Amino acid sequence: MDAQHRRIAEDCLASAHDGSRDFPAIVGALIAAGFEGYTVDYRRATTTYYRPDGDSVELSNPFPARPVAARFDPAAMAAAVREAQSNARGYTYEKFCAKAVAAGCAGYIVSFSGRRVLYVGRTAETHVEMFPQ
Repeated sequence: MDAQHRRIAEDCLASAHDGSRDFPAIVGALIAAGFEGYTVDYRRATTTYYRPDGDSVELSNPFPARPVAARFDPAAMAAAVREAQSNARGYTYEKFCAKAVAAGCAGYIVSFSGRRVLYVGRTAETHVEMFPQ
């Protein structure tokens, strides 16, 4: 990945963690830079950003890998997403991640063209969230 695209990915990851940009702003910046999506792996503490030409960059998350609950709880995952979408008082991305792993989410896949996020449990159970319209 070229330096400019890597820097954009790094900036988006940092802004998610420091709270300086919300999910829609991060998605907008990544789309404008030509990315088609990204994945977050809680067990490895990585985020990988993908471009349509097959190029990608894997970045380390600023927090350590977390143990993921054995049982996937789609209702708890959906509740964490709703809290994030409402930008509830005290919301942070790190708290969202903690709730996700407690809900058994091992990671998630964001597809910009599909306008959805696929949350995946350790046993490949899934919960899908469509981007708000």
